[in-house]
Amino acid sequence: QVQLVESGGGLVQAGGSLRLSCAASGGTFSRYVMGWFRQAPGKERELVAAIGWSTHSVQGRFTISRDKNTVYLQMNSLKPEDTAVYYCAANDPARGSEYDYWGQGTQVTVSS
Repeated sequence: QVQLVESGGGLVQAGGSLRLSCAASGGTFSRYVMGWFRQAPGKERELVAAIGWSTHSVQGRFTISRDKNTVYLQMNSLKPEDTAVYYCAANDPARGSEYDYWGQGTQVTVSS
């Protein structure tokens, strides 16, 4: 069973930076596409960045990377609108294109 555990969230002032981490266990991490999503109150969950054979970042201020069994999200120049719960997710391409596994989320709060 794949488990994903996020960390690194917290309270930061606008303009600051945070680095989120997601530790994966229980699966073949190297073959998964990993994604970071976020969900703000009253809004739908949205993709922030993903990494597989290549990287894709919706937010130019955010950078996704991976090392061994951990995926990171470096967030710079944070804005109050970045406030959300951030989730790590894993897609096993052998099972299709949906994200199959999710972490519990970590809260990011950006104050103005």
